[in-house]
Amino acid sequence: MSWSRRIGAVAGKEFRQLSRDRITFGMVVMIPLIQLLLFGYAINTVVRDIPIAVVDLSHSAAARAIAEQVRVTQVVDVVTSYDTPAEAEAAIVAGTIRAALVLPVDLTQRLAAGQTAGQWMVDGSDTVVGSAMLALRNMPLQLQAGTPPGAYTAGKPSFEVALFFNPERRSEVNVVPGLTAIILTMTMILFTSAALVRETERGNMELLITTPVRPLELMIGKLVPYVFVGLIQIAIILGLGQVVFNVVFQGELLDLAIITVAFIAACLTLGLLISTIATTQMQAMQMTVFILLPSILLSGFMFPYEAMPEVAQWIAEVLPATHFMRLIRGVYLRGAEFHQLLPDILWLLGFTVVVLAIATKRFNKTLD
Repeated sequence: MSWSRRIGAVAGKEFRQLSRDRITFGMVVMIPLIQLLLFGYAINTVVRDIPIAVVDLSHSAAARAIAEQVRVTQVVDVVTSYDTPAEAEAAIVAGTIRAALVLPVDLTQRLAAGQTAGQWMVDGSDTVVGSAMLALRNMPLQLQAGTPPGAYTAGKPSFEVALFFNPERRSEVNVVPGLTAIILTMTMILFTSAALVRETERGNMELLITTPVRPLELMIGKLVPYVFVGLIQIAIILGLGQVVFNVVFQGELLDLAIITVAFIAACLTLGLLISTIATTQMQAMQMTVFILLPSILLSGFMFPYEAMPEVAQWIAEVLPATHFMRLIRGVYLRGAEFHQLLPDILWLLGFTVVVLAIATKRFNKTLD
């Protein structure tokens, strides 16, 4: 038999084996298709529709005109209004809005004197959002009907800008907490996605089946050690972030521990679900990457959440990393209080319960 026929025989066997492996064959087709469509639409470095509030203390026609001109830039989306700057600041800390435009009581007099029209209060922990808001500082203000754009301006700059939480605009402040979500997503899902598959490949599953351990107990027992692994990892990441990059922790340690455990549990149960679908550890690793890439690109780690189209935001809301990204930045950078974090915490806990139930049911079917 010639070398070409021998190679052809091996290649033919590999093609047949690949066609019979439905999971791998499906990923060959679906990974480039879904990710091209998803990321092609979702990745957008042009920031639009940043949720903001207006604090109108002057209640004048000029204030309404300025608020409308800010809105039509499409950089921001006026989602609410507050009576005082303190209320707006609390909303920024909670993550409800990303910035607030404060128009003072003496707005008309300030405009007549050529002074700044007001102040932007901005969540500077996200440097991309901060830069977009800084770009509005010098926007021209048209305040008289019939005048061409820029004919009447409130001086240069038109607004003052106060960057909260990161006045130096250091990228490390935004990146270090965000990395915890990405690293934990990768390691927690990767560790547990191969957990049950590894037991099967080593021949230990039959032994586990004969023990009094129930499927749900087996699942939870598989998760517990990795909870401590995740806590060690986040301690290393945030500890080095504070020592090396001077990213100061602003919140409460108890709140940090609660959100971390909730996120780790969500990732671990997702990994267990993958392990009930995959038949080999290689498949489990491939499916982990399929979850990891959207978590990096859609969670708000690299690109602002607000810049993504609505469909991409729906997908992002399903990913645990999106919710933890809000939580970790809220606690670590803004010092958000527990009640402000509760919606995302409850979502992670609900995700954990639902996915664990699905994984347990699939594992029962596998045993049958």
